[in-house]
Amino acid sequence: MLREQISAALKTSIKSKEACATATLRLISAAIKDRDIAARSKGQMEGIEEAEILEMLQKMIKQREESIAAFDKGGRPDLVEKERAEIEVIRRFLPQGLSEAESQNVIDETIAELEAASIKDMGRVMALLKERYPGRMDFSLVSRLVKERLA
Repeated sequence: MLREQISAALKTSIKSKEACATATLRLISAAIKDRDIAARSKGQMEGIEEAEILEMLQKMIKQREESIAAFDKGGRPDLVEKERAEIEVIRRFLPQGLSEAESQNVIDETIAELEAASIKDMGRVMALLKERYPGRMDFSLVSRLVKERLA
């Protein structure tokens, strides 16, 4: 489904001559195809799953945020704007994210459900959260919050 949405958005952006959206969507499509090829070599003939696509999109946003910080330091406002525009295009395909308060509630519920008691259980908690909330949580923040709860 997500693949079809990206493909349709690419066609629309090409027709409407949106250069930034077209370039960004082509990058997304190419990244998906690269991961599909790698997955097929590992026996996943249908390619990567939706959750992996969502994770990839989140990584793409993180990369652009890091670039924005570097370009901002370097005094390149033109490149900062380009990166921000790309982030907006990518965000169209991510589900609505959870707020920090919602994330904390979900973390507490998951810890209680798994009866996690120490930092040794962090892997199980993180795995379940990634399975249930792909693309909806900032897992660098979640990792820090889980660690605080279990420490």
